[in-house]
Amino acid sequence: MLRKNYVIYLELGLITTLIIFLIAFKVDYRPAQNDEQLTEKQETVKMEDIVQTKQEKEPPPPPRPQVPMEVPNDEVVEEGTIDITADLDMNQKLDIPEPPSNDDGKEDDDEQIFVIVEQQPELVGGLAALQQKIQYPEMARKAGIEGRVYVQFIVNKQGEVEDPKVVRGIGGGCDKEAIRVIKQAQFKPGMQRGRPVKVRYSMPIVFKLTQVQS
Repeated sequence: MLRKNYVIYLELGLITTLIIFLIAFKVDYRPAQNDEQLTEKQETVKMEDIVQTKQEKEPPPPPRPQVPMEVPNDEVVEEGTIDITADLDMNQKLDIPEPPSNDDGKEDDDEQIFVIVEQQPELVGGLAALQQKIQYPEMARKAGIEGRVYVQFIVNKQGEVEDPKVVRGIGGGCDKEAIRVIKQAQFKPGMQRGRPVKVRYSMPIVFKLTQVQS
């Protein structure tokens, strides 16, 4: 009997459970609220604007008035007369100082050293004759040193060499030998405006092992 009506009982149980759940969902479980609490006004806080105050600087005190001082009025100013009727002689010669003169009687460019002049110094005998005076240094010969040594010097008004110095050397004793040879050179002095002057001059001295003299 129960097996035959099992399905019917099952359906009835499900329907009953569903009805209970529906009734449970419809019931309002929230507590009742007091309408007065909802209508209470919230307290408002009024914020007052802060006014920024400016610090006023006090003006400096006025300067103290100067105390007047009594000036003695006992001095008597003598009245003088100015003579403006003096005659001016336009023909009178004025004393003009003479220009300074050189004690040695030489012009300013006598001691000046020129680089470019109207007529350059000229080597007496030529460069080939000067090269023959070279004595090849033993150190440079053993090291196989060759090249050009550039020497700068001053040719004075007599055509003599002054203050020689090497501006580009090759070492091995060649620089010293080039200075020795240049000191023996004699030039025709450089000319400027028809007068001999000092001239700064440069000259290369060539060192080659094929030209070594015994």
